[in-house]
Amino acid sequence: MLQLQINNRVALSFCNRPSNAKEKLGLSEHLAFLFGSAALLVTLLTLLRVALLLFNRELIGSTAWTSLAEAFFNGLRFDLRLVVYICAPLTLAFAYRPAMVRRTWQRIWLGTCAAVAILLGMIELNFYREFHQRLNALVFQYLQEDPATVLSMLWYGFPVLRLLGAWLALSALFFVLLGWLDKRTRGQGRSTVESRRTMNNLGHGMTLLLCLAISVVVARGTLRQGPPLRWGDAFTTDSMFANHLGLNGTLSLYAAAKNHYSGDRADKIWKSRMLADQATTLTRDLLFTEHERLADQNTAAIRRDFQPPQNTRLPIRNVVVILMESFAGHFVGALGSEAGITPNFDQLAQEGVLFRRFFANGTHTHQGMFASMACFPNLPGFEYLMQTPEGGHQFSGLAQLLSTRDFDDLYVYNGDFAWDNQRGFFSNQGMTRFIGRNDFVDPVVSDPTWGVADQDMFDRAAEELLKQDPKKPFYALLQTLSNHTPYALPGVLPIEPVTGQGSLDQHLTAMRYSDWALGRFFEKARKAPYFKDTLFVVVGDHGFGAQEQLTEMDL
Repeated sequence: MLQLQINNRVALSFCNRPSNAKEKLGLSEHLAFLFGSAALLVTLLTLLRVALLLFNRELIGSTAWTSLAEAFFNGLRFDLRLVVYICAPLTLAFAYRPAMVRRTWQRIWLGTCAAVAILLGMIELNFYREFHQRLNALVFQYLQEDPATVLSMLWYGFPVLRLLGAWLALSALFFVLLGWLDKRTRGQGRSTVESRRTMNNLGHGMTLLLCLAISVVVARGTLRQGPPLRWGDAFTTDSMFANHLGLNGTLSLYAAAKNHYSGDRADKIWKSRMLADQATTLTRDLLFTEHERLADQNTAAIRRDFQPPQNTRLPIRNVVVILMESFAGHFVGALGSEAGITPNFDQLAQEGVLFRRFFANGTHTHQGMFASMACFPNLPGFEYLMQTPEGGHQFSGLAQLLSTRDFDDLYVYNGDFAWDNQRGFFSNQGMTRFIGRNDFVDPVVSDPTWGVADQDMFDRAAEELLKQDPKKPFYALLQTLSNHTPYALPGVLPIEPVTGQGSLDQHLTAMRYSDWALGRFFEKARKAPYFKDTLFVVVGDHGFGAQEQLTEMDL
Protein backbone atom coordinates (compact mmCIF):
# COMPACT_ATOMS: atom_id res chain seq x y z
CA MET A 1 0.00 0.00 0.00
CA LEU A 2 2.83 2.40 0.91
CA GLN A 3 4.62 1.64 -2.33
CA LEU A 4 1.42 2.33 -4.32
CA GLN A 5 0.94 5.72 -2.63
CA ILE A 6 4.52 6.72 -3.38
CA ASN A 7 4.10 5.72 -7.02
CA ASN A 8 0.86 7.71 -7.28
CA ARG A 9 2.55 10.83 -5.84
CA VAL A 10 5.39 10.49 -8.28
CA ALA A 11 2.90 10.13 -11.12
CA LEU A 12 0.98 13.22 -10.03
CA SER A 13 4.19 15.21 -9.68
CA PHE A 14 5.26 14.17 -13.15
CA CYS A 15 1.90 15.12 -14.65
CA ASN A 16 1.98 18.56 -13.05
CA ARG A 17 5.48 19.25 -14.46
CA PRO A 18 5.59 20.68 -18.01
CA SER A 19 6.74 18.06 -20.47
CA ASN A 20 8.97 20.52 -22.38
CA ALA A 21 9.99 24.15 -22.45
CA LYS A 22 7.38 25.11 -25.01
CA GLU A 23 4.55 24.22 -22.61
CA LYS A 24 5.76 26.91 -20.21
CA LEU A 25 5.10 29.67 -22.71
CA GLY A 26 1.71 30.98 -21.75
CA LEU A 27 0.08 34.35 -22.25
CA SER A 28 2.08 36.22 -19.63
CA GLU A 29 5.37 34.77 -20.87
CA HIS A 30 4.65 35.86 -24.44
CA LEU A 31 3.64 39.33 -23.29
CA ALA A 32 6.90 39.63 -21.37
CA PHE A 33 8.92 38.54 -24.40
CA LEU A 34 7.01 40.90 -26.71
CA PHE A 35 7.52 43.99 -24.57
CA GLY A 36 11.08 42.99 -23.71
CA SER A 37 11.92 42.65 -27.40
CA ALA A 38 10.33 46.03 -28.12
CA ALA A 39 12.44 47.59 -25.36
CA LEU A 40 15.62 46.09 -26.82
CA LEU A 41 14.78 47.43 -30.27
CA VAL A 42 14.00 50.92 -28.96
CA THR A 43 17.30 50.92 -27.08
CA LEU A 44 19.15 49.83 -30.22
CA LEU A 45 17.59 52.54 -32.39
CA THR A 46 18.31 55.18 -29.76
CA LEU A 47 21.97 54.12 -29.62
CA LEU A 48 22.17 54.35 -33.41
CA ARG A 49 20.86 57.91 -33.17
CA VAL A 50 23.50 58.68 -30.53
CA ALA A 51 26.14 57.27 -32.89
CA LEU A 52 24.87 59.48 -35.72
CA LEU A 53 25.06 62.50 -33.44
CA LEU A 54 28.60 61.77 -32.24
CA PHE A 55 29.95 60.84 -35.68
CA ASN A 56 28.64 64.12 -37.13
CA ARG A 57 29.22 66.23 -34.04
CA GLU A 58 31.00 68.85 -36.17
CA LEU A 59 27.57 69.76 -37.52
CA ILE A 60 26.13 70.57 -34.09
CA GLY A 61 27.47 74.12 -34.27
CA SER A 62 25.31 76.42 -32.17
CA THR A 63 22.48 73.92 -31.78
CA ALA A 64 21.08 74.13 -28.24
CA TRP A 65 20.96 71.03 -26.07
CA THR A 66 17.21 71.53 -25.76
CA SER A 67 16.91 71.15 -29.55
CA LEU A 68 18.92 67.93 -29.41
CA ALA A 69 16.71 66.65 -26.60
CA GLU A 70 13.65 67.49 -28.68
CA ALA A 71 15.22 65.63 -31.60
CA PHE A 72 15.60 62.50 -29.49
CA PHE A 73 11.99 62.77 -28.35
CA ASN A 74 10.83 63.08 -31.96
CA GLY A 75 13.13 60.23 -32.86
CA LEU A 76 11.54 58.03 -30.22
CA ARG A 77 8.16 58.48 -31.90
CA PHE A 78 9.57 57.40 -35.27
CA ASP A 79 11.52 54.55 -33.69
CA LEU A 80 8.39 53.23 -32.00
CA ARG A 81 6.66 53.11 -35.39
CA LEU A 82 9.42 50.88 -36.73
CA VAL A 83 9.38 48.72 -33.62
CA VAL A 84 5.63 48.14 -33.98
CA TYR A 85 6.13 46.94 -37.55
CA ILE A 86 8.98 44.63 -36.55
CA CYS A 87 7.03 43.18 -33.62
CA ALA A 88 3.84 42.68 -35.64
CA PRO A 89 4.38 38.89 -36.05
CA LEU A 90 4.73 38.53 -32.27
CA THR A 91 1.58 40.57 -31.71
CA LEU A 92 -0.42 38.50 -34.18
CA ALA A 93 0.82 35.32 -32.50
CA PHE A 94 -1.78 35.92 -29.76
CA ALA A 95 -4.37 34.79 -32.29
CA TYR A 96 -2.73 31.39 -32.73
CA ARG A 97 -1.32 29.76 -29.62
CA PRO A 98 1.17 27.43 -31.35
CA ALA A 99 2.81 30.51 -32.87
CA MET A 100 3.54 31.88 -29.39
CA VAL A 101 5.87 29.02 -28.56
CA ARG A 102 7.95 29.36 -31.73
CA ARG A 103 10.62 31.33 -29.92
CA THR A 104 13.45 30.22 -32.19
CA TRP A 105 11.75 31.65 -35.26
CA GLN A 106 10.77 34.77 -33.35
CA ARG A 107 14.39 35.35 -32.31
CA ILE A 108 15.59 34.81 -35.88
CA TRP A 109 13.07 37.35 -37.18
CA LEU A 110 13.86 39.95 -34.53
CA GLY A 111 17.61 39.43 -34.82
CA THR A 112 17.53 39.73 -38.60
CA CYS A 113 15.52 42.95 -38.44
CA ALA A 114 17.92 44.33 -35.85
CA ALA A 115 20.92 43.38 -38.01
CA VAL A 116 19.40 45.24 -40.97
CA ALA A 117 18.74 48.30 -38.78
CA ILE A 118 22.34 48.21 -37.50
CA LEU A 119 23.70 47.94 -41.05
CA LEU A 120 21.61 50.87 -42.26
CA GLY A 121 22.58 52.88 -39.19
CA MET A 122 26.28 52.32 -39.89
CA ILE A 123 25.87 53.21 -43.56
CA GLU A 124 24.06 56.36 -42.57
CA LEU A 125 26.99 57.69 -40.55
CA ASN A 126 29.03 58.58 -43.64
CA PHE A 127 25.97 59.09 -45.84
CA TYR A 128 24.77 61.93 -43.63
CA ARG A 129 28.25 63.43 -43.37
CA GLU A 130 28.43 63.56 -47.18
CA PHE A 131 24.89 64.61 -48.13
CA HIS A 132 23.37 66.12 -44.95
CA GLN A 133 20.35 63.89 -45.53
CA ARG A 134 19.02 60.74 -43.92
CA LEU A 135 18.94 57.66 -46.14
CA ASN A 136 16.97 58.42 -49.29
CA ALA A 137 16.61 57.56 -52.98
CA LEU A 138 20.30 58.22 -53.62
CA VAL A 139 20.94 54.75 -52.19
CA PHE A 140 18.94 53.13 -54.97
CA GLN A 141 20.49 55.35 -57.61
CA TYR A 142 23.95 54.16 -56.60
CA LEU A 143 22.76 50.56 -56.62
CA GLN A 144 21.62 51.03 -60.21
CA GLU A 145 25.03 52.31 -61.29
CA ASP A 146 27.93 50.11 -62.32
CA PRO A 147 28.22 47.68 -59.35
CA ALA A 148 31.96 47.16 -59.82
CA THR A 149 32.66 50.89 -59.60
CA VAL A 150 30.37 51.39 -56.62
CA LEU A 151 31.93 48.49 -54.71
CA SER A 152 35.41 49.71 -55.57
CA MET A 153 34.57 53.20 -54.34
CA LEU A 154 33.30 51.80 -51.05
CA TRP A 155 36.24 49.40 -50.66
CA TYR A 156 38.94 52.01 -51.22
CA GLY A 157 37.11 54.94 -49.68
CA PHE A 158 35.95 53.47 -46.36
CA PRO A 159 37.24 50.95 -43.76
CA VAL A 160 34.91 48.24 -45.04
CA LEU A 161 36.43 45.31 -43.14
CA ARG A 162 36.33 47.12 -39.81
CA LEU A 163 32.77 48.23 -40.40
CA LEU A 164 31.70 44.71 -41.36
CA GLY A 165 33.41 43.34 -38.27
CA ALA A 166 31.62 45.87 -36.07
CA TRP A 167 28.31 45.07 -37.75
CA LEU A 168 28.72 41.32 -37.21
CA ALA A 169 29.73 41.85 -33.58
CA LEU A 170 26.78 44.13 -32.82
CA SER A 171 24.35 41.83 -34.61
CA ALA A 172 25.67 38.83 -32.70
CA LEU A 173 25.34 40.76 -29.43
CA PHE A 174 21.70 41.48 -30.20
CA PHE A 175 21.06 37.78 -30.87
CA VAL A 176 22.68 37.00 -27.51
CA LEU A 177 20.43 39.53 -25.78
CA LEU A 178 17.39 37.96 -27.41
CA GLY A 179 18.50 34.56 -26.11
CA TRP A 180 18.91 36.00 -22.63
CA LEU A 181 15.45 37.59 -22.84
CA ASP A 182 14.00 34.27 -24.02
CA LYS A 183 15.31 32.50 -20.94
CA ARG A 184 14.23 35.27 -18.58
CA THR A 185 10.65 35.17 -19.84
CA ARG A 186 10.16 31.41 -19.62
CA GLY A 187 8.25 29.93 -16.71
CA GLN A 188 7.41 33.33 -15.25
CA GLY A 189 3.66 32.70 -15.22
CA ARG A 190 1.43 30.01 -13.78
CA SER A 191 1.88 26.37 -14.56
CA THR A 192 0.61 24.95 -17.82
CA VAL A 193 -2.34 23.13 -16.29
CA GLU A 194 -3.53 26.20 -14.42
CA SER A 195 -2.95 28.44 -17.42
CA ARG A 196 -5.02 26.19 -19.64
CA ARG A 197 -7.86 26.35 -17.15
CA THR A 198 -7.89 30.13 -16.77
CA MET A 199 -6.43 31.56 -19.98
CA ASN A 200 -9.12 30.59 -22.43
CA ASN A 201 -9.73 31.83 -25.93
CA LEU A 202 -11.48 34.92 -24.61
CA GLY A 203 -8.36 35.94 -22.69
CA HIS A 204 -6.17 35.55 -25.74
CA GLY A 205 -8.65 37.44 -27.88
CA MET A 206 -8.87 40.36 -25.46
CA THR A 207 -5.08 40.53 -25.23
CA LEU A 208 -4.78 40.50 -29.00
CA LEU A 209 -7.30 43.31 -29.40
CA LEU A 210 -5.58 45.41 -26.74
CA CYS A 211 -2.14 44.92 -28.29
CA LEU A 212 -3.49 45.70 -31.75
CA ALA A 213 -5.09 48.89 -30.48
CA ILE A 214 -1.82 49.98 -28.86
CA SER A 215 0.08 49.08 -32.03
CA VAL A 216 -2.21 51.15 -34.23
CA VAL A 217 -1.83 54.21 -32.01
CA VAL A 218 1.95 53.84 -31.82
CA ALA A 219 2.26 53.15 -35.56
CA ARG A 220 0.33 56.33 -36.33
CA GLY A 221 2.70 58.20 -34.04
CA THR A 222 0.09 60.77 -33.15
CA LEU A 223 -3.36 61.08 -31.60
CA ARG A 224 -4.46 63.82 -33.99
CA GLN A 225 -7.08 63.30 -36.64
CA GLY A 226 -5.91 63.05 -40.21
CA PRO A 227 -2.58 61.70 -41.48
CA PRO A 228 -0.18 59.69 -39.31
CA LEU A 229 3.30 60.79 -38.27
CA ARG A 230 5.22 62.22 -41.23
CA TRP A 231 8.79 63.37 -41.74
CA GLY A 232 7.68 66.97 -41.33
CA ASP A 233 6.75 66.22 -37.72
CA ALA A 234 10.47 65.96 -36.93
CA PHE A 235 11.08 69.54 -38.04
CA THR A 236 10.25 71.23 -34.76
CA THR A 237 13.48 73.15 -34.02
CA ASP A 238 15.53 75.90 -35.65
CA SER A 239 18.42 73.47 -36.20
CA MET A 240 18.36 71.47 -39.44
CA PHE A 241 20.78 68.95 -37.93
CA ALA A 242 18.52 68.40 -34.92
CA ASN A 243 15.49 68.04 -37.19
CA HIS A 244 17.25 65.43 -39.32
CA LEU A 245 18.42 63.68 -36.18
CA GLY A 246 14.79 63.17 -35.16
CA LEU A 247 14.04 61.07 -38.24
CA ASN A 248 14.49 57.31 -38.57
CA GLY A 249 16.81 56.31 -41.40
CA THR A 250 15.18 52.93 -41.96
CA LEU A 251 11.72 54.45 -42.34
CA SER A 252 13.11 57.20 -44.58
CA LEU A 253 14.73 54.61 -46.83
CA TYR A 254 11.51 52.58 -46.99
CA ALA A 255 9.52 55.66 -48.01
CA ALA A 256 12.14 56.49 -50.64
CA ALA A 257 11.98 52.93 -51.98
CA LYS A 258 8.20 53.11 -52.40
CA ASN A 259 8.52 56.39 -54.24
CA HIS A 260 11.51 55.32 -56.34
CA TYR A 261 10.05 52.04 -57.55
CA SER A 262 6.43 53.12 -57.82
CA GLY A 263 6.63 53.70 -61.59
CA ASP A 264 5.60 56.78 -63.59
CA ARG A 265 7.22 58.91 -60.92
CA ALA A 266 7.67 61.91 -63.16
CA ASP A 267 4.00 61.82 -64.15
CA LYS A 268 3.00 61.83 -60.49
CA ILE A 269 5.32 64.71 -59.61
CA TRP A 270 4.27 67.09 -62.35
CA LYS A 271 0.68 68.25 -62.42
CA SER A 272 -1.03 70.50 -64.94
CA ARG A 273 -1.66 73.86 -63.31
CA MET A 274 -1.49 76.23 -66.29
CA LEU A 275 -2.44 76.19 -69.96
CA ALA A 276 0.51 75.39 -72.22
CA ASP A 277 0.26 78.63 -74.24
CA GLN A 278 0.05 80.71 -71.09
CA ALA A 279 3.04 78.91 -69.57
CA THR A 280 5.11 79.39 -72.75
CA THR A 281 4.35 83.10 -72.91
CA LEU A 282 5.19 83.60 -69.24
CA THR A 283 8.46 81.70 -69.57
CA ARG A 284 9.54 83.74 -72.59
CA ASP A 285 8.80 86.98 -70.76
CA LEU A 286 10.98 85.84 -67.86
CA LEU A 287 13.91 84.65 -69.97
CA PHE A 288 14.23 86.88 -73.02
CA THR A 289 16.53 89.90 -72.95
CA GLU A 290 16.78 92.96 -75.16
CA HIS A 291 19.09 91.43 -77.77
CA GLU A 292 17.42 88.02 -78.10
CA ARG A 293 14.86 86.72 -80.56
CA LEU A 294 13.14 83.38 -81.09
CA ALA A 295 15.07 80.97 -83.28
CA ASP A 296 12.11 78.77 -84.21
CA GLN A 297 8.77 79.53 -82.61
CA ASN A 298 7.06 76.39 -83.85
CA THR A 299 9.55 73.73 -82.77
CA ALA A 300 11.54 75.30 -79.93
CA ALA A 301 9.59 77.07 -77.22
CA ILE A 302 12.45 79.15 -75.81
CA ARG A 303 15.41 78.63 -78.14
CA ARG A 304 16.68 82.06 -78.96
CA ASP A 305 19.46 83.76 -80.90
CA PHE A 306 21.52 86.39 -79.15
CA GLN A 307 22.91 89.28 -81.15
CA PRO A 308 25.01 91.47 -78.86
CA PRO A 309 26.04 94.96 -79.91
CA GLN A 310 29.16 94.97 -82.07
CA ASN A 311 31.23 96.92 -79.54
CA THR A 312 30.69 94.27 -76.81
CA ARG A 313 31.79 91.23 -78.79
CA LEU A 314 34.93 89.34 -77.84
CA PRO A 315 37.36 87.78 -80.35
CA ILE A 316 36.39 84.25 -79.35
CA ARG A 317 36.64 81.27 -81.68
CA ASN A 318 36.89 78.37 -79.21
CA VAL A 319 35.24 77.36 -75.94
CA VAL A 320 36.76 75.12 -73.24
CA VAL A 321 34.51 74.14 -70.32
CA ILE A 322 36.34 72.77 -67.27
CA LEU A 323 33.98 70.93 -64.93
CA MET A 324 35.64 70.74 -61.51
CA GLU A 325 34.56 67.88 -59.23
CA SER A 326 33.04 68.99 -55.89
CA PHE A 327 34.37 72.54 -56.23
CA ALA A 328 32.47 73.98 -53.27
CA GLY A 329 32.31 77.78 -53.29
CA HIS A 330 32.59 77.97 -49.50
CA PHE A 331 36.25 76.92 -49.73
CA VAL A 332 37.20 79.10 -52.72
CA GLY A 333 39.45 82.00 -51.80
CA ALA A 334 38.00 84.30 -54.45
CA LEU A 335 34.62 83.85 -52.77
CA GLY A 336 35.88 84.70 -49.29
CA SER A 337 37.57 81.58 -47.92
CA GLU A 338 40.84 82.12 -46.03
CA ALA A 339 41.82 78.43 -45.97
CA GLY A 340 44.17 78.73 -48.97
CA ILE A 341 42.62 75.82 -50.86
CA THR A 342 42.30 77.36 -54.35
CA PRO A 343 45.18 79.80 -55.05
CA ASN A 344 45.27 79.01 -58.78
CA PHE A 345 41.54 79.47 -59.29
CA ASP A 346 41.74 82.67 -57.26
CA GLN A 347 44.36 84.01 -59.67
CA LEU A 348 42.19 83.10 -62.65
CA ALA A 349 39.26 84.91 -61.04
CA GLN A 350 41.31 88.12 -60.92
CA GLU A 351 42.11 87.82 -64.62
CA GLY A 352 38.60 86.94 -65.76
CA VAL A 353 34.96 87.36 -64.77
CA LEU A 354 33.86 85.76 -61.48
CA PHE A 355 30.18 85.01 -60.92
CA ARG A 356 29.56 85.29 -57.18
CA ARG A 357 25.93 84.18 -57.12
CA PHE A 358 26.31 80.96 -59.05
CA PHE A 359 24.67 77.90 -57.55
CA ALA A 360 24.96 74.19 -58.26
CA ASN A 361 22.06 72.56 -60.07
CA GLY A 362 22.15 69.48 -57.88
CA THR A 363 24.26 67.37 -55.56
CA HIS A 364 25.78 65.01 -58.12
CA THR A 365 28.09 65.27 -61.10
CA HIS A 366 25.34 63.82 -63.28
CA GLN A 367 23.17 66.87 -62.71
CA GLY A 368 26.09 69.26 -63.09
CA MET A 369 26.97 67.77 -66.47
CA PHE A 370 23.60 68.02 -68.18
CA ALA A 371 22.83 71.38 -66.59
CA SER A 372 26.14 72.89 -67.74
CA MET A 373 26.48 71.30 -71.17
CA ALA A 374 22.86 70.60 -72.17
CA CYS A 375 21.40 73.74 -70.55
CA PHE A 376 18.64 71.68 -68.96
CA PRO A 377 17.78 72.21 -65.28
CA ASN A 378 17.65 69.49 -62.65
CA LEU A 379 13.90 68.84 -62.40
CA PRO A 380 11.96 66.53 -60.05
CA GLY A 381 11.55 63.17 -61.70
CA PHE A 382 14.47 63.78 -64.08
CA GLU A 383 17.39 63.97 -61.66
CA TYR A 384 19.30 61.36 -63.68
CA LEU A 385 18.25 62.58 -67.08
CA MET A 386 21.19 61.14 -69.03
CA GLN A 387 20.22 57.61 -68.01
CA THR A 388 16.51 57.89 -68.84
CA PRO A 389 14.68 57.67 -72.17
CA GLU A 390 13.98 61.41 -71.94
CA GLY A 391 17.73 61.96 -72.17
CA GLY A 392 17.58 60.75 -75.76
CA HIS A 393 16.31 64.13 -76.91
CA GLN A 394 18.62 66.74 -78.35
CA PHE A 395 18.91 69.73 -76.03
CA SER A 396 19.71 73.35 -76.80
CA GLY A 397 23.06 73.11 -75.09
CA LEU A 398 26.61 73.96 -75.98
CA ALA A 399 27.37 70.59 -77.55
CA GLN A 400 24.36 70.48 -79.86
CA LEU A 401 24.50 74.14 -80.90
CA LEU A 402 28.22 74.24 -81.68
CA SER A 403 28.34 70.82 -83.34
CA THR A 404 25.71 71.90 -85.85
CA ARG A 405 27.88 74.96 -86.57
CA ASP A 406 30.80 72.75 -87.61
CA PHE A 407 32.87 73.17 -84.45
CA ASP A 408 35.33 70.38 -83.69
CA ASP A 409 34.83 68.80 -80.26
CA LEU A 410 36.80 67.10 -77.49
CA TYR A 411 35.80 65.46 -74.20
CA VAL A 412 38.61 64.46 -71.81
CA TYR A 413 37.74 62.67 -68.56
CA ASN A 414 39.67 60.77 -65.88
CA GLY A 415 37.14 57.96 -65.62
CA ASP A 416 34.83 55.65 -67.52
CA PHE A 417 32.29 57.26 -69.85
CA ALA A 418 29.84 54.45 -69.14
CA TRP A 419 29.37 55.52 -65.51
CA ASP A 420 26.74 58.20 -66.14
CA ASN A 421 26.13 57.27 -69.77
CA GLN A 422 28.23 60.27 -70.81
CA ARG A 423 29.31 58.77 -74.12
CA GLY A 424 25.77 57.85 -75.13
CA PHE A 425 24.25 61.14 -74.01
CA PHE A 426 26.88 63.49 -75.43
CA SER A 427 27.27 61.50 -78.64
CA ASN A 428 23.58 62.15 -79.19
CA GLN A 429 24.26 65.85 -78.60
CA GLY A 430 26.88 65.88 -81.35
CA MET A 431 30.19 65.13 -79.62
CA THR A 432 32.54 62.69 -81.36
CA ARG A 433 35.92 62.61 -79.60
CA PHE A 434 36.08 60.97 -76.17
CA ILE A 435 39.26 60.32 -74.18
CA GLY A 436 38.69 58.36 -70.96
CA ARG A 437 40.52 56.24 -68.40
CA ASN A 438 41.51 53.50 -70.85
CA ASP A 439 43.16 55.98 -73.22
CA PHE A 440 45.91 57.14 -70.85
CA VAL A 441 49.44 55.75 -71.11
CA ASP A 442 51.63 55.52 -67.97
CA PRO A 443 49.52 57.87 -65.84
CA VAL A 444 50.87 59.24 -62.57
CA VAL A 445 47.92 57.65 -60.76
CA SER A 446 45.79 54.73 -61.91
CA ASP A 447 42.97 54.33 -59.43
CA PRO A 448 40.96 51.07 -59.65
CA THR A 449 37.77 52.92 -58.80
CA TRP A 450 37.69 56.03 -60.95
CA GLY A 451 40.73 56.15 -63.21
CA VAL A 452 43.63 58.59 -63.54
CA ALA A 453 44.48 61.70 -61.54
CA ASP A 454 43.55 65.25 -62.46
CA GLN A 455 47.09 66.12 -63.53
CA ASP A 456 47.01 63.20 -65.99
CA MET A 457 43.68 64.40 -67.37
CA PHE A 458 44.88 67.99 -67.76
CA ASP A 459 48.20 66.93 -69.32
CA ARG A 460 46.39 64.85 -71.92
CA ALA A 461 43.90 67.67 -72.52
CA ALA A 462 46.75 70.12 -73.16
CA GLU A 463 48.23 67.72 -75.71
CA GLU A 464 44.93 67.16 -77.50
CA LEU A 465 44.05 70.85 -77.67
CA LEU A 466 47.37 71.54 -79.37
CA LYS A 467 46.42 69.01 -82.05
CA GLN A 468 43.22 70.83 -82.98
CA ASP A 469 42.96 72.12 -86.53
CA PRO A 470 43.89 75.82 -86.29
CA LYS A 471 41.61 76.56 -89.24
CA LYS A 472 38.47 75.36 -87.45
CA PRO A 473 36.87 76.48 -84.18
CA PHE A 474 36.49 73.91 -81.43
CA TYR A 475 34.84 73.36 -78.10
CA ALA A 476 36.02 71.01 -75.35
CA LEU A 477 34.78 69.60 -72.06
CA LEU A 478 37.48 68.76 -69.50
CA GLN A 479 36.10 66.95 -66.46
CA THR A 480 38.09 66.36 -63.25
CA LEU A 481 37.57 63.55 -60.75
CA SER A 482 40.31 63.43 -58.09
CA ASN A 483 38.23 65.39 -55.57
CA HIS A 484 35.90 62.43 -55.04
CA THR A 485 35.95 59.53 -52.61
CA PRO A 486 38.31 57.64 -52.35
CA TYR A 487 40.50 60.66 -53.29
CA ALA A 488 43.16 58.82 -55.30
CA LEU A 489 46.09 61.26 -55.27
CA PRO A 490 49.79 60.86 -56.15
CA GLY A 491 51.93 59.17 -53.51
CA VAL A 492 54.11 62.29 -53.29
CA LEU A 493 51.76 65.25 -53.22
CA PRO A 494 52.77 68.38 -55.14
CA ILE A 495 50.89 70.47 -52.54
CA GLU A 496 50.77 70.72 -48.76
CA PRO A 497 48.04 68.52 -47.23
CA VAL A 498 45.21 70.40 -45.57
CA THR A 499 45.08 70.13 -41.78
CA GLY A 500 42.93 71.61 -39.06
CA GLN A 501 39.61 71.04 -40.84
CA GLY A 502 38.63 67.86 -39.00
CA SER A 503 36.84 65.28 -41.12
CA LEU A 504 37.20 67.53 -44.19
CA ASP A 505 41.02 67.40 -44.26
CA GLN A 506 41.18 64.66 -46.89
CA HIS A 507 38.44 66.20 -49.02
CA LEU A 508 40.06 69.64 -48.98
CA THR A 509 43.49 68.18 -49.71
CA ALA A 510 42.02 66.63 -52.85
CA MET A 511 40.40 69.97 -53.72
CA ARG A 512 43.73 71.77 -53.30
CA TYR A 513 45.38 69.15 -55.52
CA SER A 514 42.72 69.66 -58.22
CA ASP A 515 43.32 73.39 -58.04
CA TRP A 516 47.07 72.78 -58.46
CA ALA A 517 46.41 70.62 -61.53
CA LEU A 518 44.16 73.37 -62.91
CA GLY A 519 46.90 75.96 -62.52
CA ARG A 520 49.42 73.63 -64.16
CA PHE A 521 47.11 73.24 -67.13
CA PHE A 522 46.79 76.99 -67.60
CA GLU A 523 50.57 77.39 -67.49
CA LYS A 524 50.69 75.19 -70.59
CA ALA A 525 47.60 76.67 -72.22
CA ARG A 526 48.94 80.23 -72.04
CA LYS A 527 51.82 79.19 -74.29
CA ALA A 528 49.53 77.60 -76.89
CA PRO A 529 48.52 79.46 -80.06
CA TYR A 530 44.80 78.85 -79.43
CA PHE A 531 44.83 80.55 -76.02
CA LYS A 532 44.17 84.12 -77.20
CA ASP A 533 41.11 82.99 -79.17
CA THR A 534 39.57 80.76 -76.50
CA LEU A 535 36.96 81.32 -73.81
CA PHE A 536 37.69 79.17 -70.74
CA VAL A 537 34.77 78.45 -68.43
CA VAL A 538 35.73 76.95 -65.04
CA VAL A 539 32.72 75.72 -63.07
CA GLY A 540 32.06 73.26 -60.26
CA ASP A 541 29.68 70.38 -60.89
CA HIS A 542 28.39 70.61 -57.32
CA GLY A 543 29.64 71.36 -53.82
CA PHE A 544 29.88 69.27 -50.67
CA GLY A 545 28.70 69.56 -47.10
CA ALA A 546 30.33 72.09 -44.81
CA GLN A 547 30.43 71.70 -41.05
CA GLU A 548 27.87 74.44 -40.57
CA GLN A 549 24.79 75.49 -42.48
CA LEU A 550 25.88 78.39 -44.67
CA THR A 551 22.58 79.68 -46.00
CA GLU A 552 18.97 79.85 -44.93
CA MET A 553 18.43 76.78 -47.07
CA ASP A 554 20.94 73.94 -46.71
CA LEU A 555 22.30 74.06 -50.25
